[in-house]
Amino acid sequence: MPTGSGIGEVIPHLREAMEGSGPAWLPIPTSDRREARRLSDALSPGEPIDDEVALVVTTSGTTGVPKGAMLSASALRASGTATHDRLGGPGSWLLALPTHHIAGIQVLLRSILAGTEPTVLDVSGGFLPEALAGAIAGMRGDRRYTALVPTQLIKALDAPVATKALAGLDGVLVGGAATPLPVYERARAAGITVVRSYGMSETCGGCVYDGVPLHDTMVRIEDSRVVLGGAMIASGYRNQPDHPAFAEPGWFRTEDAGTFEDGVLSITGRLDEAIMTGGLVVFPQVVEAVLSTHPAINEVVVLGLPDDRLGQRVAAAVVPTAGTAPNLAELRDHVLAELDSIAAPRELVLLDELPLRGPGKPDRAKLREHLLTNSTR
Repeated sequence: MPTGSGIGEVIPHLREAMEGSGPAWLPIPTSDRREARRLSDALSPGEPIDDEVALVVTTSGTTGVPKGAMLSASALRASGTATHDRLGGPGSWLLALPTHHIAGIQVLLRSILAGTEPTVLDVSGGFLPEALAGAIAGMRGDRRYTALVPTQLIKALDAPVATKALAGLDGVLVGGAATPLPVYERARAAGITVVRSYGMSETCGGCVYDGVPLHDTMVRIEDSRVVLGGAMIASGYRNQPDHPAFAEPGWFRTEDAGTFEDGVLSITGRLDEAIMTGGLVVFPQVVEAVLSTHPAINEVVVLGLPDDRLGQRVAAAVVPTAGTAPNLAELRDHVLAELDSIAAPRELVLLDELPLRGPGKPDRAKLREHLLTNSTR
């Protein structure tokens, strides 16, 4: 999957995938040979696969054996149609994401479904808000959309020209990671039609917008675990036919904890990222939501570090607001105003930017390593 002007080379193949008339494709990055080899070695391109599979899209994890979600043409069409129905109709799309992850692929697939040509912002050299504004200015059509990750939205909000350009679009999907509430509110106040998207490769990308499931998407909660069903669910993982996440046909068992009340899904945290501290469970995302309301915090990630006394201790990696330098004591006080003392961070590190993996997700492994050697207690 190339970037920039090379995108046009893969459009015919993706069109075949959407129509279900071609072979199954495994999107891999052209700019990262090591990752391309890792994915190819694990997912066996060239070996037999079910005729209904159109795309094998990898998850965004960077450790262990890569998992490839097998997506059918009908699932891809169902996802794209449901997205356009929710947003107000088909339109033209701006691609500002890597094209080998589901979020970027879906921008291209939605363009194909709408019969429009995607506008491409080359992000191989980094995301530049000014370039985003220029790309949006070149978009055509009655309805215009894009998809971003939260870090991109934060950078755009710090650039008036990009903020104004985004406010002119009919919809800005933001996903890949949780959007901090202050960022969401700031974007809405600037006139940007932000739509928070929740989903993953296994669901053809976003299938819940602003907490409300898209058409033909089903949600249930099992022992706090979010379970998703519907026409957009993958048929399983490549080379892992008995994976428990797909034990029930038509459903996918996520690693997310959440609640589903009055038709609205709320994600409370990742089950596999829960911090066991002092015999109690702390979900990092809950603490992050509170810390993100502190005026000196631009971005924050909370994680657990080994602790001889507590088992794990809560630590925070913070990108501060320009001109500020929050300290551990004030951040603990901020958390204690809303949460139990067990959730208050015991370590802090300030960063210029968060290390990322996949489609805009914080790289918690790198942050954990950094905290172990550079944090303040």
